[in-house]
Amino acid sequence: MAGAVAAALEDHGTLIAEAGTGTGKTFAYLVPALLSGKRVIVSTGTRALQDQLYRKDLPVICAALGSPAKLALLKGRSNYLCDYRLEAAEAAGRFRSREQAAEFARIRHWAAMTRHGDIAEVIDVAEDSPVWPLVTSTADNCLGAECPRLADCKVLQARREALEADLLVVNHHLFFADMAIREEGFAELLPGADAVIFDEAHQLPEVASSFFGLTLSSRQLVELARDTMIEQGRDARDFPDLAERAAQFEDRVTGLRQALGDEGRRAPWSEVGESAPVIDAIAAITLALSRLLEALKEAAPRGKGLENCHARAVELAQRFAQLTQPPGDEAVHWFETYARSFQIAQTPLDIAATFRGRMAMYQAAWVFTSATLAVGEGFGHYRHRLGLAESAATLKVDSPFDYARHAVLYHPEGLPEPAAPGYTAALIEAIVPVLEASRGRAFLLFTSYRALNEAHERLDGRVPYPLLKQGSLPKAALLDAFRRHGNAVLLGTQSFWEGVDVRGEALSCVVIDKLPFSSPGDPVLAARIDAMKRAGGNPFFEYQIPNAVITLKQGVGRLIRDVDDCGVLVLADPRLLTKGYGKLFLDSLPPMTRTRRLDRVQKFFAWAGRER
Repeated sequence: MAGAVAAALEDHGTLIAEAGTGTGKTFAYLVPALLSGKRVIVSTGTRALQDQLYRKDLPVICAALGSPAKLALLKGRSNYLCDYRLEAAEAAGRFRSREQAAEFARIRHWAAMTRHGDIAEVIDVAEDSPVWPLVTSTADNCLGAECPRLADCKVLQARREALEADLLVVNHHLFFADMAIREEGFAELLPGADAVIFDEAHQLPEVASSFFGLTLSSRQLVELARDTMIEQGRDARDFPDLAERAAQFEDRVTGLRQALGDEGRRAPWSEVGESAPVIDAIAAITLALSRLLEALKEAAPRGKGLENCHARAVELAQRFAQLTQPPGDEAVHWFETYARSFQIAQTPLDIAATFRGRMAMYQAAWVFTSATLAVGEGFGHYRHRLGLAESAATLKVDSPFDYARHAVLYHPEGLPEPAAPGYTAALIEAIVPVLEASRGRAFLLFTSYRALNEAHERLDGRVPYPLLKQGSLPKAALLDAFRRHGNAVLLGTQSFWEGVDVRGEALSCVVIDKLPFSSPGDPVLAARIDAMKRAGGNPFFEYQIPNAVITLKQGVGRLIRDVDDCGVLVLADPRLLTKGYGKLFLDSLPPMTRTRRLDRVQKFFAWAGRER
């Protein structure tokens, strides 16, 4: 793989490389990148993976090579402390609870000592704390060159280091924010790169789709209101009507959230856009935002913060108007609601031509790698989704782990069809004896929260092992608890299918309840399916199955993480054996011993226990 990456870098070519678990793909692209003498951007799936690359992998490789390369880590703007907003929040003192005030105090103490201002350094304030938006900036609320604390700006400091780096580590969201909409303001980075390497590249089609579309969240609207109130208290205390209008606008945003319904859902905008409560709520927001704009226009000359709020209000008003009108035929219009927030979006049905066009703007080598890119032995599905040229080089490197000896694939007998009402109950009955044989130490991965919750209820009291349920604790805390117990059973949905690494005996069994087909009710998927049907295609075989294969491979990849790991994979869905397409799923998995007999599973765990 290192040879293939080196060739792509040398020829300014494109490489699509799948590298199974344990191949060392991170080293396989970092070594040639560092030896090439070229300026390279490495983009990863998450900020956690960024930190791992920059703080663990790169120091090891640079030391081994004796490489003098300059390295840099760059995250999105909202990951860095903003001294201006910290001071404004402190002056305003508008914290909604004692807990938030205490969190702010801890951040204030850290701010006096930090060099880089990366909020990941603060381990005693939750990542989702509502205090963080008060002390960090976004593309919307950053004052840019007009900021009075510009000389101390942590974002500018990180960008300067990024511009001087030979190898820069970013994440996909940051990369596409720049490539698609120039949102993060470091447009000088991409043209200066000789190569771009995407790790966890299976995520790119969805990430690119979100950035090549148009979105607006209630958080952006609420932050405008709250920032206006802070800046009014700072520079326009004799203008209380401004704060009152901002508070009224925030109330109207809350009103739209309520009009969209109580439950969390993701659905086409057409399902709600014509309802009287939503029409009224949109009109109320439009009026309140118009009144806020008038006041901000009058107040803007009083301070740079108020000037920025006015510019944001103008842009958000335009975007809100656009997103509450029907889109063109090439985009799907949808919304998603959460407990207290919402977002509205217009997502392009196909981003292949757009992405291909953006790639052509840069004379660089492009490397796409992941443990899950191929369907069967081919890369056609992935190449098509991103518009990559037929001439792109491909490479598939299988895992070096001895799956045939160290892993068993178990298909329980007698399960009903997955759509049957009693499916989850039957699944639990089938896996309880497996969990007894494995002595816990299992991930149970579900395709829906409904199935997860039902399974948790049915398992509670049935097995003598700690039961950990997604949502009961933050993800990192759940994984820590899982490793600490050593015999726990963790029930999770989508976020536990990938990016989770538990090595050793603590994870010896992975159960997957159903083939991970995307929900047919998902508005973006439904629109893509309709478009493919209109074009004469077969969306089930051309789109839905390939996507499900890649997702299944991610889930399966949780089981064997190291050369000495042993375990049982339970693929419960009977369609793997009863439907013709089941063979494509099975052929895409590592070569494990397969059985339908429970006693074989029990004997395997007994053998694995002796081997250890």
